[in-house]
Amino acid sequence: MTVPEGGATQAPAAPQRVRLLRSPAALALADLAGVFEDLQTVLRCCERLVNELARGGAGAEPDELALEAYWTTAVLSYGRCFSSGPRGSGLTEEDITATGLPGDLMGWHEVLLQQRDRLSHPVTNPREAFSVGAAQDSTGHAEGIAVASTRQPSVDEVSVRQTGALAYGLSGRLDERMAAQQGVVFTAVAAMARPALDKLALLHLASPEAGQG
Repeated sequence: MTVPEGGATQAPAAPQRVRLLRSPAALALADLAGVFEDLQTVLRCCERLVNELARGGAGAEPDELALEAYWTTAVLSYGRCFSSGPRGSGLTEEDITATGLPGDLMGWHEVLLQQRDRLSHPVTNPREAFSVGAAQDSTGHAEGIAVASTRQPSVDEVSVRQTGALAYGLSGRLDERMAAQQGVVFTAVAAMARPALDKLALLHLASPEAGQG
């Protein structure tokens, strides 16, 4: 960061070029970045869920479709963070304990994974269970077919806040791992000779102005 005369702060200049790294250490860092983004998605969904649920307290009905969409995205994103992946960069139960958060963290973690399995089931409807029965007339004879459904309970604010708190704690844990891994990657790159670095493929980055105008 540069502070020129006058005290105004300038953002760091964009690099002239970026070379694509495919080393195991670089790929592991990319995996960690993907997990971190999933955790940020969980946090954003939980924030929107709290706002949507607050509408109920203000006398308006919360949007059930919005609740389902945000909660499903949050749970699936959370569950994906604990997939080991090809390089074992996923979160573990040790990361949950290391957050130091109060309460039954592992119990809630297991609930979220069960929710993930239910929401991602390829056949079972996650929101309603359906039953079919025979409707009888006053004499006891069948007069038709009745299709009944039992709606699954909607997400509640306590569940949302517990999930958000856990995702926030895990984000801090993961941020430390990413910083350490970035140091490993940079140490290896800094030791590369310029000709070897120039042979790497260019990584094309979109400029901030690319979508303007």
